[in-house]
Amino acid sequence: MLADYHVHTGFSDDSTYPLEQVALDAVRLNLDELCFTEHVDYGVKPEWNEPEGARFEDGHPVTNCPYEAYLEELDRMREELDGRITLRAGLELGVQTTTLAQNKALVERLGKRLDFVICSIHQVGNLEYWNGEFQRGRAQEEIHAAYYEEMLGVVEAFRGYSVLGHLDLIRRYDPFGDYPFERVRDVVAEILRRVIADGKGIEVNTSGIRYGLGDFQPRREILELYRDLGGTLVTVGSDSHAPEHLGSYLRLAYRELAELGFEGVCTYEKGEPRPMRF
Repeated sequence: MLADYHVHTGFSDDSTYPLEQVALDAVRLNLDELCFTEHVDYGVKPEWNEPEGARFEDGHPVTNCPYEAYLEELDRMREELDGRITLRAGLELGVQTTTLAQNKALVERLGKRLDFVICSIHQVGNLEYWNGEFQRGRAQEEIHAAYYEEMLGVVEAFRGYSVLGHLDLIRRYDPFGDYPFERVRDVVAEILRRVIADGKGIEVNTSGIRYGLGDFQPRREILELYRDLGGTLVTVGSDSHAPEHLGSYLRLAYRELAELGFEGVCTYEKGEPRPMRF
């Protein structure tokens, strides 16, 4: 069974891949299950129906996912493809300690219409990593310390998620190159203990391979640490934004997790984990 649990479509600001086509392509690729995880990044993007103050790209305001249109389109494709693939409704929340109230309110409002929520750290203090805005003028140690301290603050105060996304995402955006894992091991362990205690999981994000990191995100050492601390809930996702990303390296990730001693991965339904053994 193959389940891609991190997929973006044209309902995310950084993709033009139509949801209908994503679902049809997933059937063609023989995926058994697909979870759409559209972007929501409070603090740096306004709501889709209140675009005032949004930055513009290609003549369009950059906003959060239009929830109603997204969920209606997903329901339509569920009906059309019934029995051919399982489609799940999810969001990827870019959470900051300063946006916790907004994130909590959104998850509560959408409630059981969502199957799955990824909690990601995409920015700190409304400064983003992907464009180098946060890193500018900071030393490598400062960048990594701020990233993991923000993540720890988020997981200590927020419970409205299913898994912690691409835990060491900062590796992708580090302008200085590789940073020794041993220097952040203690804070990562503290984060993982909180995740496990709260009954949450982590994801293996396969996009680290296509971004040239030579490993998944999080790296193998973090997966080993999670295992050793008693963690068992793991999802695998391609972080797809385009056709060539969809379903990529899922089998390779399953193989690595099996080698590390994990018995399987999870899918989610209405917020509840569903174990899927290898």
